[in-house]
Amino acid sequence: MNRTLKRAGRRIAMVASVALLSACVTLMPVDEGRKLIGSPQAAVAARFGPPPEVYALRNGTTRWIYSKQPLGQQAYAADFDRNGNLTNFRNMLETPELYKAEVGKWTKRDVQEHFGMTREPVQHYPRMERDVWTYRFRHEGVWPSLFNFYFDQDGILRQTQITPDPLNDPDRRRW
Repeated sequence: MNRTLKRAGRRIAMVASVALLSACVTLMPVDEGRKLIGSPQAAVAARFGPPPEVYALRNGTTRWIYSKQPLGQQAYAADFDRNGNLTNFRNMLETPELYKAEVGKWTKRDVQEHFGMTREPVQHYPRMERDVWTYRFRHEGVWPSLFNFYFDQDGILRQTQITPDPLNDPDRRRW
């Protein structure tokens, strides 16, 4: 019994350490990015590397996306004003950001500009006539989840859905 308690204590300590470490890793890029607010694009590129995705937004500003997908739960957006200075740096794959998607109004372009390209394979459901883009995130900052965007044949967002992330299913993990 004593051996079982020690093993359980080690598991709890390990899980707590991993959770603490992952929380630090998740917050660090946002904190570092926010320190650069007002800096030119060159300073952001020097700190985070060349942007993997660049979007010229309709309002004349620019957004760079640094995605941790497909296995990560973050997609960091660096927003620049018309002069190329950083105005905002945040994780776009958070519940309030995801809830900004407007069913019936947003298109694939809107989702891509807001969250970056999905890194998961696009699912096509022929009977529904829908393509589904999926992003990993932490629902309410806690639960590992998938956010699914359902698009019709014209690329209009018709439905969103949150589901548990099967990669974090405790029945599939082995200690």
